[in-house]
Amino acid sequence: MNGLILSFLEMAQAERGAAKNTVLAYTRDLRDFEDFLTARQKSFETAQPADFKAYLANLTENGFAVRTQSRRLSALREFYKFLYSEKIRKDNPTDCLDSPKLGRPLPKYLSEAEIARLIDAVKQLPDYQQSRMRALTEIAYASGLRVSELVGLPLSVANASGNTVAVCGKGGKDRLVPLTDIAKRAVQDWLSMRELHLPNGRTSKWLFPAQNKEGHLSRFAFYQELKQLALAAGILPSRVSPHVLRHSFASHLVAHDADLRSVQQMLGHSDIATTQIYTHILDDRLKKTVEKSHPLTDENFLSEILKK
Repeated sequence: MNGLILSFLEMAQAERGAAKNTVLAYTRDLRDFEDFLTARQKSFETAQPADFKAYLANLTENGFAVRTQSRRLSALREFYKFLYSEKIRKDNPTDCLDSPKLGRPLPKYLSEAEIARLIDAVKQLPDYQQSRMRALTEIAYASGLRVSELVGLPLSVANASGNTVAVCGKGGKDRLVPLTDIAKRAVQDWLSMRELHLPNGRTSKWLFPAQNKEGHLSRFAFYQELKQLALAAGILPSRVSPHVLRHSFASHLVAHDADLRSVQQMLGHSDIATTQIYTHILDDRLKKTVEKSHPLTDENFLSEILKK
């Protein structure tokens, strides 16, 4: 790997506490740009603004989404900020670049009735899957955990005495997340089956152990099992994912009058602006309130008033 990329990644981990997935994304994005520069007989040290614009244009031509382009440009900006601070570059060629314009996609979420169907469909799974999948879905919907946080929960969660558990989130930041009584009962039911997922005589520090390199259930495995559960519930699998459960958690809280600051804290968002995507729920509620209550929604209102 290019030595400059390695130095940048080491800095990102040591000084910023960059998460493993962030480091992997930086690596992919920077290597891709390096390949693009090599084809143009350029390097990180000699790249100019025109090269970055050509790179973004190339991404567009190859059908990359605007959000992907924006993420890659963000990685390049961080990288060149590092090169400039280390005096490897005398300038930062990304300073004059405009970010691709992003729309504001609304979060995809399930209705409360669909969540109920999804959880109820656990009963249709094979016996060895039922208790684990119920615990996973109950915790996911009750707490809004990221999928990496969910599958990586420690066994100590099962012994939590209160209604909250401590979770280590993005950037190594700890936060408290709720654990409902229903979710806690699902966890206790799972414990009686948990040993079946362990090799004979082995122990594990994870709540959801697995026989893989990580030692716990992988994100992909949960993703696949959730798709199967959606089929059993009569919901299109394309509409269901671990992140959709997280969005459903937040959307339903807002719909039931939870304040955004509380939702922000539970989701582990560092910026309230990220949590504000869930205000679309409020917009829908306000629209329905107007449609239901405003007199001008009645076509006969004006004529009736004028008759008086």
